[in-house]
Amino acid sequence: MVSISLCMIVKDEEKTIARCLDSINSVIDEIIIVDTGSTDKTKEIASNYTEKIYDFEWKDDFSVARNFSFSKSTKDYILWMDADEIINLENKNKLIKLKENLNSEIDCISFQTYVSVDESNNPKCICRRNRLVKREKNFKWVGFIHEYIKVDGSICDSDVYIIHNKIKNNENRNLDIYKSNIAKGNQFTDRDLYYYGKELYCNKMWEECIKTLEEFIKRDPFIEEKVDALCKIGRAYINKGQSCIGREYLYKTFEYDEPRGEIIFSIADSFEKERKYKQAIVWYEIILGLELPNDCNQCVNVCCLRFTPHLNLCICYYEINDIAKSYYHHLKCKDMNPLNECVIKNDEFFKSIIKKVD
Repeated sequence: MVSISLCMIVKDEEKTIARCLDSINSVIDEIIIVDTGSTDKTKEIASNYTEKIYDFEWKDDFSVARNFSFSKSTKDYILWMDADEIINLENKNKLIKLKENLNSEIDCISFQTYVSVDESNNPKCICRRNRLVKREKNFKWVGFIHEYIKVDGSICDSDVYIIHNKIKNNENRNLDIYKSNIAKGNQFTDRDLYYYGKELYCNKMWEECIKTLEEFIKRDPFIEEKVDALCKIGRAYINKGQSCIGREYLYKTFEYDEPRGEIIFSIADSFEKERKYKQAIVWYEIILGLELPNDCNQCVNVCCLRFTPHLNLCICYYEINDIAKSYYHHLKCKDMNPLNECVIKNDEFFKSIIKKVD
C-alpha cells in the first residue's frame, strides 16, 4: 500500500482547518501545513494534527507556496487540499480503496471537486483536477494564481470527489494579485489573461472584462477557452443591459462547439430578464432535453442544466398564465432540492392557490 502526504497552504483558516483535517486525517500518513501569514488560531489548531508546520512569506504567487509545501513531503504520493475543502465518508472510503490498490506506475490521479453544493448537498458546480501525484516525479505548480500542476506522465481519473465548502470570502484577493502584477509590468501568458478576464467578470467589472477577453480571443486560444471567453463577454453585455449584443456572442459559440447547456441557459435567462417569457421557455426547455455530462474535465455549472431551468420555467409559465406547467416545474425543483428557499416559498404559494380552488 502506498503512503500519502497531505500538503496544504493556509492563512487565517481557524474556522475551517479542523473540519478539513478531521475529514481526511485517518486516510493519510503525513500532514504538511504551510502558513502564509495567519493572525488567528490556524497554526494552533493545525498543531493538534501535525508538527510539520512551516511559515512561508507570501509572495503573491500561489504556485511558489504550493511548490514549497510539496518540497516538505516525504511519502510516496502527495495529496493537496485547501482548508475549506472536505472529503465525506463515502469518498474517504473510496480513497482508502484507491490507496490500497494503487498501481505505483501511475504518476497522477485526478479527483472531481464539487466546487459548491446546494442546501440538499447536491453539486451545483463540478470540475476535475489533478489531486494526487507521485512525489519522486517532482511535479511543479505553474501560475501565480489559478495555478495547476504541470504533469508529464501517466494520469488516472478516479471516482473520488472532494467538496469545496467555502465559509470565508476572500473578496478582492485574486483581483488584487492581478493588479499587482500589472503594476509591476509583468507580462501575462494567454492563461493569465484568460483568468484575469474571468476574475473581472466575477467582480462585475463588465467593461474591463469585455476588453480583456476580446484581447484574449485574438490570441487564438484553445476552443474550450475561446467558447468560455465568448460566453463571459456575452454575459457581460447582458449584465450591462445590452442583451442583443450579448446574445450575438453567445450564438457565436455554436460555431466552435455543439450548444452547451450553460450557454443556452444564458440565452434563456437574457430573454427572461427582458420579460420575453415565451422565448425564454423555448431555450430553457432545450436545456432539459440535453444529456448531463458523464464527467467534468472542465468546470460545469450543473445547476444550470437541471434545477435552475426548472425553477425559471416555473416562473415563466406562471407569467404566461400556464399554472399547470408552472406547478409541474415547481414539483421537479422540490424533488431535487426541497430545502431551497425559493422552492419553500413557491410551495407555500401553490398550496395557497390550491386552497382557494378548493
